[in-house]
Amino acid sequence: MEPYIKRIRKMVGHQPIILNSASGALLNDQNQVLLQERTDTGNWGFPGGYLEYGETYAKAAVREFKEDAGLLVEPVKLLQISDDFQYEYPNGDQLQPINCFYLVRYVSGHLLTEKTNETVSLSYFDLTNPPTFFNGQHAGMFRALKQFVDQQSGRMTEN
Repeated sequence: MEPYIKRIRKMVGHQPIILNSASGALLNDQNQVLLQERTDTGNWGFPGGYLEYGETYAKAAVREFKEDAGLLVEPVKLLQISDDFQYEYPNGDQLQPINCFYLVRYVSGHLLTEKTNETVSLSYFDLTNPPTFFNGQHAGMFRALKQFVDQQSGRMTEN
C-alpha cells in the first residue's frame, strides 16, 4: 500500500498540512549521537519520519530507525514534543510537523553502509560539535538531547 503521506499529498499538493512524526537519538559509549545525512537536502538529521495511519509515535520511531539506519531500537524516554515549527521541503511541500523525539537504545542490527532513497550516510557526532541540520526542528532536538545528557552527568545547560 502507498504510504499515508503520499496519499495525502496527492489530494492537497504542496499546501501546508500538519503531520505527526517521530524520531530517535541513539548514543554510543562515548555519548556521541547517531545522525543521518539526508538525500533531500544533504544536511543532517535524526533518524525518523512520519507516522502511517494507525501507527503510534513509538512504533513509528522504531520503524523509521530501521529504514533510515538499519538498526532495531527501543524507545526508552520521550525527550521532547515539538509542535512550533513550520518547514518547506525542497520540492515545495509545506508542513507543520508535530514530532515526538525519543532517546532510544540499540537492540540489534548493523548500520547501513550503502546509500538509500533517504540516507546518504550515517555518522556519530559529539554533542559539543553538531553538524548543519536540515531544519530548525532537528537543531532543537539536538539541544534537548544535549541538555538531557548534561543533566544526567550532573551539569545543567542553558537553553
